[in-house]
Amino acid sequence: MAKRTFENGLSRLEQITEELENGDLSLEKSLKKFDEGISLVEFCNKTLTDAKAKVELLLENQGDLAKVPFKELDNGDQGLPE
Repeated sequence: MAKRTFENGLSRLEQITEELENGDLSLEKSLKKFDEGISLVEFCNKTLTDAKAKVELLLENQGDLAKVPFKELDNGDQGLPE
């Protein structure tokens, strides 16, 4: 079994979303896919939170670097600092 990574989790989550949006699954299969999707969202969120904590820790140890918050984009995605 391949190691679970953020990229693999996100890719699988996109696949599940497409399958659910198609509406061709039975209720039971849809619920299983939804449950798997929730698990993947939790994994991806934890991975991002851990990465953010590591970056903040690294920035604390640097003299002249400062944290700059990401701006919110219209679609809710995170963007580059202004």
